[in-house]
Amino acid sequence: MIETEDIIKIANYFSIIAHSPGRLRVRVNPKIIKEGGNLTLADIENLPNKIDGIKEIKIKKIIASVTITYDANVFRPSLWEDLIAQRNLEEVSSIINTLAKEVV
Repeated sequence: MIETEDIIKIANYFSIIAHSPGRLRVRVNPKIIKEGGNLTLADIENLPNKIDGIKEIKIKKIIASVTITYDANVFRPSLWEDLIAQRNLEEVSSIINTLAKEVV
């Protein structure tokens, strides 16, 4: 099971390629493979089933990118930017925990 701390940790390996309300595309740093812990691609792809407001996650391994489709009325676009920049993490954690179906 993926935890809120894991989400914050993996977001540290992302950099924003493109972001419009409801759709975020990020580049993934290859270091995530060595330092990402026990998380699997399936854990990441299953986040829409675990957190309200995340609609879909598409991982493109060949180009090392992830596209996240989300409800901009549930997740403010600035929340994603804060998560990736590792800012305001207490607020980000609180919101994720509130929306979590299964995340701890």
